[in-house]
Amino acid sequence: MDDVTRIIHSARLLDGGTETPDAWIRTEAGRVAASGTGDGWRTLTADEVVDARGLAGDGAVLTPGFVDLHGHGGGGRAHEEGVEAIRIARATHRAHGTTRAVISLVAGSPDDLATRLGTIADLAETDGSVLGAHLEGPFLDPGHHGAHDPALLLDPTTERVAGLIEAARGSLVQVTLAPELPGGQEAIAQFTAAGVVVAVGHTDADVEATRKAFDAGATLLTHAFNAMPGLHHRAPGPVGAATGDPRVIIEVIADGVHVHPDVIRMLFAAAPGRIAFVTDAMAAAGASDGTYLLGSLEVTVEAGVARLPDGTIAGSTLTQDAALRTAVAAGVSVPDAVAALTRTPAHAIGRSDLGSLAVGAVADAVILGANLQVRRVFTGAA
Repeated sequence: MDDVTRIIHSARLLDGGTETPDAWIRTEAGRVAASGTGDGWRTLTADEVVDARGLAGDGAVLTPGFVDLHGHGGGGRAHEEGVEAIRIARATHRAHGTTRAVISLVAGSPDDLATRLGTIADLAETDGSVLGAHLEGPFLDPGHHGAHDPALLLDPTTERVAGLIEAARGSLVQVTLAPELPGGQEAIAQFTAAGVVVAVGHTDADVEATRKAFDAGATLLTHAFNAMPGLHHRAPGPVGAATGDPRVIIEVIADGVHVHPDVIRMLFAAAPGRIAFVTDAMAAAGASDGTYLLGSLEVTVEAGVARLPDGTIAGSTLTQDAALRTAVAAGVSVPDAVAALTRTPAHAIGRSDLGSLAVGAVADAVILGANLQVRRVFTGAA
């Protein structure tokens, strides 16, 4: 935790979907202790005073720290490689504004996943930037396996679900599953009873099956449009079900590759306040083009786009600041795009102390220039 008492002033504060000009905050013990506008900060004391305008120029932006619900690595390392790899990936994404992240794992054998979940549980106890684990598999539709090894996909039996919950020791935050699999509806109930957020994804579910999953307790849609039936005017599919359900938050990979920028803009119009940007980043995020492993599958990255040998997109090389710029260029307002990186993903996992710079919130913060390039990142209480 950064426990320096700090004042950040002269910023365009973007928080909670609103904009406050000439704003300031004061942080203490890793949390926001006071806030205001104008020169009110001058009567206060702090160990460090940061002039946002002086650091980032006219139009300097101050936002809460970004929260990533779904990413697999970065800095040349994949989460499956262990603690040091996760730390390297976290440092890479933190430099781009992501102060907190859920650590995603691709499909693996139950034994391998149990071991990896234990590793993440241990790390989460000492590293507050690690929010826990996300299992993106093995309970996925083989016909929509994406960059997951189809040989490792399984149906969600009661015993398999219980074993993974136990292995995570309370650190399993999210699971992606295909609700139409045998046992899918029961698995949703079992996971949610354990406090795990369930996301519909890598699925062949139609609109009715997806609605049934949401009624059973699923509250997320994993990377909208990808690895699921598309949106058709006579078959709206999972995206149609999710946009129409106010209980559901919709993940979007805003890299302009997974989802066209015009569609990103349309999703904000269809589900205002319910879009959460995720990176789905693999090891090549923040690293060079080349060949990498994503789980057991070999991935080639060219011009920043990761693909399997058959051409299937295999994760991304996205960072969340780049997602912000892509969305704004597509016509999404800056406050709404920032909310998709902060308040909305924090809300999706029940962390009201994150994704905000209101008094009492964790003092994770990002200063960006008017061009939305990150200039400095702060991490608050664990």
